Amino acid sequence: MDRRKSIKSILLGSVAGGLAIHGCKPGEENEALAQEILKDTNYFGRTQEELEEIEKLNAEQFFNEHELETIDVLSNLILPPNENGGPTEAGVPDFVEFMAKDIPELQTTLRGGLMWLDHKSNTDYGTEFKVTEEASQKEILDAIAFYDSEIPMDDHPLEVQFFNLMRNLTLTGYYTSKVGIKDLGYQGNMPNIWDGVPQEVLDQHGMAYEEEWLAKCVDQSKRAVIAEWDENGNLLT
Repeated sequence: MDRRKSIKSILLGSVAGGLAIHGCKPGEENEALAQEILKDTNYFGRTQEELEEIEKLNAEQFFNEHELETIDVLSNLILPPNENGGPTEAGVPDFVEFMAKDIPELQTTLRGGLMWLDHKSNTDYGTEFKVTEEASQKEILDAIAFYDSEIPMDDHPLEVQFFNLMRNLTLTGYYTSKVGIKDLGYQGNMPNIWDGVPQEVLDQHGMAYEEEWLAKCVDQSKRAVIAEWDENGNLLT
């Protein structure tokens, strides 16, 4: 089975470089911070408080390099890449890093699960999880990928909680990134189409649409056509 077909909202990136705004007055500092972060379209529409929190979190580091590499390998096993790319191209490891800092309650499960993966892999195969053969990696994951939905997740073993969390974060990180949205083929909101009352129903009641009224309706031949605007915001099609 194609795993993508069975499991098919903006990639969180990091602010490039330090902001270097030390020595500014509080008001000037906030304004400089807002202007710097707003250059990154990932943060469009955020409030001043959100921008400050994002800058604070991006300045921190939770996972070490080995853990991030393991997350990268694991996310690609959960959601194998296709022609559009995969979790690596979508920045899923960075997304998981950000979420771990934004929601500290996730940290114990995530770090504990990564430690469990390496321990299990070293015990069974003599190698760290990230460099173990893929077939063996999948054997390890098969033992923790399924759970009893009748049992609260908190009552499952930590490794099962970990995989469930990583699966959710991987899919969320991927399908809210530009790579994932392209993979979905999402084109944005489109107007609903109503073809009117069926002709046989109109005939039953002796009714008919007036040609003048029909002329005011949306041109049905253009249904699903994506609108285009010029640089001044004027509708072209």
